[in-house]
Amino acid sequence: MVGGEIRGGRPEADTARILALSVLGNGLSNVERVCQTEDALSVQEAELSTLRRLGMPEESIFIAQSNLATTYARLGRFEESTSMARDVYLGNVKLFGKHHRDTLFEANNYAWALVDISRFEEAKSLLRKTVPVAQRILGEGHRVTLKMRWVSAKALFLDTDATLDGLREAVSTLEDVSPTARRLLGGAHPTAPAIEEDLRDARAALRAREPPSSGSA
Repeated sequence: MVGGEIRGGRPEADTARILALSVLGNGLSNVERVCQTEDALSVQEAELSTLRRLGMPEESIFIAQSNLATTYARLGRFEESTSMARDVYLGNVKLFGKHHRDTLFEANNYAWALVDISRFEEAKSLLRKTVPVAQRILGEGHRVTLKMRWVSAKALFLDTDATLDGLREAVSTLEDVSPTARRLLGGAHPTAPAIEEDLRDARAALRAREPPSSGSA
């Protein structure tokens, strides 16, 4: 890449060229530096444009859009991320049905995008329908099921209008998910400490809302 432009000697429709764009874009997006994330955005937008222009299958376009939505979020462009995540999720529902594993992956992505912009009720409504399906289709120990339950707890305790029962459910869910994440992913994986931090925050939110215990003189 030179000056933000994509350069390559292969024909536009060449499969290897398209794959190279995807690999490059995802690799740059995973680097925790803004300049390289912005480079990833340029690559991924070029990939998506190429796929659409060539009339590639919807499934390939959805994958490119999903990756692009993640990059938008990393750049703080949350409204664009959420809009694209919604389109990808609904597209997967239409193409594969609600119970397909790809649809569940994108439901998880869409739920996280909704929480990013504090649309908690929409996230909770989506997850009430999709978490049980993920538990049945993917299994309790699958990383997507784990992340769905994690984000469902976040949607509960981050909501300023959360009920006491909602806060209790958030704490209970995170208490269940936290050791599972550490066992499955290992303590060095960033997901495990992130869930533990959310558990501390959810417990603090619950303590602040619970009525004082009676019996103290």
